[in-house]
Amino acid sequence: MSTKNFGDAEQRTEDPSGHEQRFDQEKLVQRNPHPDFSQVEASRPEWNVENEWHFTKTKKPGWKLGEGANDGGEGLKKNHVDIDPYEEGRPAVFNYKLLISGIIPRPIGFVSTRSEDGSSTNLAPFSYTQVVNHDPPLFIIGFAGGFANAKDTLRNLSASKECTINIISEHYLEAANATSINAPYGISEWALTGLTPAPSKDVKPSRVKEAIFSIESKLVSTQEFESRATPGKKTGVLAIVEGVRFWVREDAINEERNIIDPGILRPMSRLGGIMYGRTTEGVELPRPDFAEKEKGGETGGLTKPKAEGQ
Repeated sequence: MSTKNFGDAEQRTEDPSGHEQRFDQEKLVQRNPHPDFSQVEASRPEWNVENEWHFTKTKKPGWKLGEGANDGGEGLKKNHVDIDPYEEGRPAVFNYKLLISGIIPRPIGFVSTRSEDGSSTNLAPFSYTQVVNHDPPLFIIGFAGGFANAKDTLRNLSASKECTINIISEHYLEAANATSINAPYGISEWALTGLTPAPSKDVKPSRVKEAIFSIESKLVSTQEFESRATPGKKTGVLAIVEGVRFWVREDAINEERNIIDPGILRPMSRLGGIMYGRTTEGVELPRPDFAEKEKGGETGGLTKPKAEGQ
């Protein structure tokens, strides 16, 4: 694949309909189920500003080994349906909608990039983002579509080999969401959102100053994927990037600089459709120690070898 980085004008010349096609696809997906969202939102309660981060107990603090689910067996009374993702007549978009509604909550990587020549920048959210290793710090970012129809972020990352990943917090959710607007080529997401670019140290793309946690990253590798339903059609790209510098707002980090306070980070997550999720409460569960459980008599009758059907 060529790593040529097209500017906005070159992109229009190379593929004048690409931008419009991508938003036609968005209409096909129909993530927004509301004909008049403003009316629906107006009927909902106000944002709960008093909903501060806090801990609760687990649902069953006295749970013991072998007791299974904490719902009293209610879940076992329900049946499941099996779905073949490639069954005849099943549109690929069905798998997309199923997965983004079932794999939740998903962290959102708010990715900042710039073109290789520095003439263009891009800022966009990606919920196919995850940390996969800590030594070295490695992250994955998933892109819909192949290299031939790459959006600005993938084009920039492939060419410049650099980006920043910013974690979206409650206080700039609306601004971050606004970067998904179908603005014409050449229009700056930074200007449309009102967010503030801050200089990085080891990479050229800016980080988001409003972000409580940001990661300067360099590209390690990419892998392109092909459709199972339509052989030859490129449908996705996986990028692996290495974190080379962390930025944490000083009031969110502990003295040892190794733990970020979730009550200050207040991260937003992606759910299905157009839904986002808040993280406002947590539970703590220590990892069980087998020797201690055995000593306390909890393992009696449960120490059986692994067998088929488990």
